[in-house]
Amino acid sequence: MRKTYYLFNPGRLARKDNTLQYTAYDEDGLPGQVKYLPVEDVADLYVFGSLDANSSLYNFLGKQGISVHFFDYYEHYTGSFMAKEYLLAGKLQVQQTQHYISKPKRMALARKFVEGSAFNLLKNLRYYQGRGRDVAVYIDQIEGYVAALPHAAAVPELMGLEGNIRQTYYAGFDRLVPGDYSFGTRTTQPPQNELNALMSFGNMLCYAACLSQIYHTQLNPTISFLHEPGTRRFSLALDLAEVFKPLLVDRLIFRVLNKKEIQPKDFVQDLGRCVLKEPARKTVVRVFEERLKETIQHRSLKRSVSYQHLIKLECYKLTKHLMQLEEYKPFKAWW
Repeated sequence: MRKTYYLFNPGRLARKDNTLQYTAYDEDGLPGQVKYLPVEDVADLYVFGSLDANSSLYNFLGKQGISVHFFDYYEHYTGSFMAKEYLLAGKLQVQQTQHYISKPKRMALARKFVEGSAFNLLKNLRYYQGRGRDVAVYIDQIEGYVAALPHAAAVPELMGLEGNIRQTYYAGFDRLVPGDYSFGTRTTQPPQNELNALMSFGNMLCYAACLSQIYHTQLNPTISFLHEPGTRRFSLALDLAEVFKPLLVDRLIFRVLNKKEIQPKDFVQDLGRCVLKEPARKTVVRVFEERLKETIQHRSLKRSVSYQHLIKLECYKLTKHLMQLEEYKPFKAWW
């Protein structure tokens, strides 16, 4: 099974015969340790440091179907190199476009994404409520917003309800993490405290993971339903990420803070923004990878599947809906 590789240090990536050669640069910018990545072992690359590469490498990566996702110094996702679309399906493309153009069809899918997200958010809160954390007031408020979802008449109204659900959910964070942290309000450009920094970094990992799985299906990642399609962004990954962020990102945050795998000293304040230090980023990436590989017993398939595969299954479910074979039902955690 192919793996995701994370490149944190500055370096040079080049093709060496039929494999990848990565040369890390030291603090003086001089070539240091050389590593070889068997190309048949690479699913995609996440690049956090500066990377030297040439068109020959990208031609090679494109032929091998390997995507490269880039993040800047402040942990913002900045873009991806995606191999030429190799699973084109004209009929599905037409259906996906028609579901975006048709207001009823788009609303039906957009509402499903919000419902799935809200269900999984509530799952997290109820888990901690059952362990003595008093978050009942937030559960009640979110249930009220969920009850209003069927009455939303337009996508902006749905987005408003989704925003209210998230805001209420974040208000309960302070009762789920150690007292060293306070969520305050959600800040993204830039994140201004530790919880927001963790949230932004984790969300970017989730977004890229969803994009990678979409790429291996016949879906067009630029045509979305809850988020507005824009220029130069893969907005369908944002739709899917809404469903999985509570399970992949939020639970990661609770784990690394409550187990003190990450502590306040692992953050740095820089010009009004809060970012993770490099060792902490590696910790988050390690836990995120562990989470993607973790398996559950799937109720319908009657076999163990990983969280990573669950994302691809969600793509298949969406494809069936667009082809009018089976109504899309968002993934809802049942355990």
